Amino acid sequence: MRLRPRQKTFVERSVAALASRSNTLGVAPTGAGKTIMLSAVTGEMIGDGAKACVLAHRDELTAQNRAKFQRVVPEASTSVIDATEKSWGGDVTFAMVPTLARASNLAAMPRLDLLVIDEAHHAVADSYRRIIDRVRDANPDARVFGVTATPTRGDRKGLREVFDNVADQVRLGELIASGHLVPPRTFVIDVGVQEELKSVRKTSADFDMSEVADIMDRAPVTDEVIRHWREKAGDRQTVVFCSTVAHAEHVTEAFRAAGIAAALIHGDLASETRKAILADYAAGKTRVVINVSVLTEGWDHPPTSCVVLLRPSSYKSTMIQMVGRGLRTVDPAEHPGIVKTDCVVLDFGTSSLIHGTLEQDVDLDGKIGTGEAPMKTCPACAAEIPLAATECPLCGEMLLQDEGETGADAVPLSGFVMTEIDLLRRSSFAWVDLFGTDDALMATGFTAWGGIFWMEGVWYAIGGAKGVRPRLLGVGERTVCLAQADDWLNTHESDESAFKTRGWLRQPPTDKQLKYLPPECRHDFGLTRYHASALMTFGFNKRAIRAAIDAAAGTERMAA
Repeated sequence: MRLRPRQKTFVERSVAALASRSNTLGVAPTGAGKTIMLSAVTGEMIGDGAKACVLAHRDELTAQNRAKFQRVVPEASTSVIDATEKSWGGDVTFAMVPTLARASNLAAMPRLDLLVIDEAHHAVADSYRRIIDRVRDANPDARVFGVTATPTRGDRKGLREVFDNVADQVRLGELIASGHLVPPRTFVIDVGVQEELKSVRKTSADFDMSEVADIMDRAPVTDEVIRHWREKAGDRQTVVFCSTVAHAEHVTEAFRAAGIAAALIHGDLASETRKAILADYAAGKTRVVINVSVLTEGWDHPPTSCVVLLRPSSYKSTMIQMVGRGLRTVDPAEHPGIVKTDCVVLDFGTSSLIHGTLEQDVDLDGKIGTGEAPMKTCPACAAEIPLAATECPLCGEMLLQDEGETGADAVPLSGFVMTEIDLLRRSSFAWVDLFGTDDALMATGFTAWGGIFWMEGVWYAIGGAKGVRPRLLGVGERTVCLAQADDWLNTHESDESAFKTRGWLRQPPTDKQLKYLPPECRHDFGLTRYHASALMTFGFNKRAIRAAIDAAAGTERMAA
C-alpha cells in the first residue's frame, strides 16, 4: 500500500527528527491514519538488523497496530509480548505496556534501537517510564518515537521528560479540507447558564465537574437541551458528554421521557455492560448515548453525526476529542445506505467561548513541504514545536502568533472553504475529468482504479481492482468521495504504480486503445494515453459502476 502525501510528509519529518535527536513526538488527530504513519516510521528505522518495539496500553490496540504494520511493511517480521505470548523474535515486537512493565519481562528485553509509543500522552506514567529507562540503559543511543492525537494530559503533567521536540502536527482542518473528516457545524447555545459557568473553579485536571453539575443539572436546562437537539439534530445518532454520573442519569431520563431511545454509559458500569450498550447504539437501536468521560477517546461509531457538550473543558484537546467522535466519514461497506456530510455540534457550555472555535485552531496555509518542518521554540518549556502550533503539545502553553507568522497567505477555516482541488493537486495519481463535464473523475494504477460520479444530486465513490468487483466506497460530498477513492488507490497500489510523473501521461493513445474507444475520442487530438486508459476502464466497468450506484441510491438515508 501507499501513504497519502500528507502522511508521507509526517513520516519524513519524524524520521528527520529522529536522525538528529534521540526522540520526537508526532501529533495526529482521528482520521489522519496514525497507525499507518507510525508503522511507516518504524519501517524506515529498522534497516541493517535494528530492532524495534511498539507499545500500546490495550490488547486490541496491540493487535491492530501489528496488523496494520504488516500491511505497511510486509517484509519485516513481527512478534508479540502480551498476557499469552512473550516473544522478541521479530524485527519489530508489539508489546502491551502492563505486561512488559513487569520486572521479569523487562529483564528479558533485548537491546532495542527504537521504542515507539502509541497514545504517547501516556508516556510519563510510571509503567511507561520503567520501559523507557530500561531501553535507554541497555542502549543510550536508542530512539524514542511517540504518536498521539491528544498530547495535553488532564493532570497537566507535560511530556517534556520524554520528548523535547515535536516533529509534525497534522491539523484537524487539513483532514476536513482534504475530505478525510466531515466538517463540524457548531452551535454555541446559551440556556442562561454561561455566566455561572464562567465562575466555576478549576481543579488540577479540569473544571470542577460537581460545580458544573450544580449549574447544568436542572430540569429547565435539560428541557432546553432536548428542544434544541430536536430542532437542529433530531434525526441524527448523537453522543452527549455530561459532567457527573447523576447529571448523565437525569439527562438520559429526560430523553427517554421525550420518547427518544437513549442509553447511559459511565465508568462504574461493568465492561460487558458498556459493550452491550455500545452494540445497541451501533445497531441503531439507540438514538442517543449519554456518557461521562468514557467515550472521549478510543471509541468511534462513524454514523454519529451530532455531538452535544453539556460540560465545559479547560483543555482544547479534550474539546477536540469530544467533537472528534462525530467527524469520522462513513464507509458504506460497513454502514450501508448512510450518507454523512457534516457533524452538528451543540455546545451548551463554554468550551467554544474559552478556546475559540475549532476553525481558529487550525492552519490551512497549504505550505506542507517535505523533510524538515519550520519550527519555533515554546517559551514555557523550550521544546522545539511546529511553527503553526497555537498550543504547545508538550506543556500545554497557549501560544499567540505574531502577525508576521500568520501573514497574508494564511487561510482561515471559516466555513471550511477549501475544496478537493488541494487533494487533486497532492494526489499521487492523475485524476482525469472523463468527459469534460466535471461529473465523472477517474484515476487508474497498475492493479486498481478509483472514480467519483455525480448522479441525481449526490456524489458516489467507486473503486475496483484486479480480481475485485467494483464496490461502493463513499456517498455524499464530493470532497469526501474523492478522498475515499484516492485512499482506495493508495491501499491497492505501490509507489512504483503512481503515474503522476510518468511520461506516458503526455503520450498519445495507442492504436489498440483507439479501437476500444468511441469514434469521437479518435478525433480528440488532445487525448493522452492515460486519459484513454481511464476511458477504457470506465467503459469496461460501466455496468458494474451503475449497479453499485443504483444499489446505494435505493437505500440512502442521512446519517442518523
